[in-house]
Amino acid sequence: MTPGASLGAGLLGLVAHDSKKDEMVAWALAHRQTLARFPIVTTGTTGGRILDACPELRLTRLKSGPLGGDQQIGALIAQGQVRGLVFFVDPLTAQPHDVDVKALMRVALVYDIPLALNPATAQMLIAALRE
Repeated sequence: MTPGASLGAGLLGLVAHDSKKDEMVAWALAHRQTLARFPIVTTGTTGGRILDACPELRLTRLKSGPLGGDQQIGALIAQGQVRGLVFFVDPLTAQPHDVDVKALMRVALVYDIPLALNPATAQMLIAALRE
């Protein structure tokens, strides 16, 4: 995939910092019908929480973010396999793996995929996916 790609075929990435995991699960529950239409890739802990709440989703769990999951999703973006990324970040808490977090956001920006960093932009992304 080259920069400038759109919401074509591919995976949808879901990631959330620890303090945002409950918010991500609530968002996934609210949008489970739309999410069920797409294959999803997540970091490990976030994915486990989402699967507990929405077992019908086609979800692949990678490693936990601090153990390389953010980098794994970044690699999938660089390979053109991810159509959009919802990443609920906690801007008020220092993250021990901040370098990985910034790298994931950077690769999403470089490859011009939709990147939602909070529920408001995630709402806009899911609305686009419904169309």
